[in-house]
Amino acid sequence: MKDSNSVCLEHNYRKVFDNHSEELRNYLYYRCGDLQQAEDIVQDSFIKLWNNCKKVLLEKARGYLYAISKNAFYNEVAHKKVILKYAKQPQKISDIETPEYKMEEDEFMVKLENAIQSLPEGQREVFLLNRVDKKTYKEMAEMLGVSQKAIEKRMHKALIKLRLTIKNI
Repeated sequence: MKDSNSVCLEHNYRKVFDNHSEELRNYLYYRCGDLQQAEDIVQDSFIKLWNNCKKVLLEKARGYLYAISKNAFYNEVAHKKVILKYAKQPQKISDIETPEYKMEEDEFMVKLENAIQSLPEGQREVFLLNRVDKKTYKEMAEMLGVSQKAIEKRMHKALIKLRLTIKNI
């Protein structure tokens, strides 16, 4: 391993952190539904990366972080039996919205959140990675370790289920 490509160099470590911390946090948030838990796992993963920086190639740092994070997540799920839930996002207040509009918007947001929450884990994960993080199918396939066809199928099923769920509510 070249010294200039070492994860142990502060500028390389900082670059890995800047490039992957938010993406990793969002990925974990979609898995567990708890932002604080996701942030804690990301922080622990980067500490482990730093502690093992001599063993991890710079090109493999992202994969290492995902592996460490997934394992930590699964350990917490087994230990705490985490129940998935979504935090309500604060709604912006506008003077031009009528009370009826605001009520309908709130009702729709609840329907949407419930519909997303009712998706199976794989479909929910793919849907949120694509629609919120703007990840391509190829990026998601690499990130999740599945084929691009599997991602396409999950997204297709998620969209169908969301349409039916929102329409029937």
